[in-house]
Amino acid sequence: MVLAIVAGASVAAAALGGRYLIRSWQAYKARPVVPRLRRFYEGGFQPTMTSREAALILGIRERDAMEKIREAHRRVMVANHPDHGGSAYLATKINEAKDMLSGKSQNQGSAF
Repeated sequence: MVLAIVAGASVAAAALGGRYLIRSWQAYKARPVVPRLRRFYEGGFQPTMTSREAALILGIRERDAMEKIREAHRRVMVANHPDHGGSAYLATKINEAKDMLSGKSQNQGSAF
């Protein structure tokens, strides 16, 4: 008798647990998709820098004014300067991007 009661309670608990899991999964799948605030370029650097890649590095448009290029370069360089824990490679790419967009680049490729 006691064994039948324990078995019945176990089956009922498993059924309620399964029901809870199914409802939780359906609620998870039905939740609204929240877009990310900002997407970053995923991928490595090109062998020779293009103006598109330079604009992606600095976070501006390809045809922005020189003042915007300077501001963006300064902002990105402050965050990645080698003297403050940043990478020398990234600093070189940031400088190359600024030169490319400002028209000073010969497009010879990276120093690395």
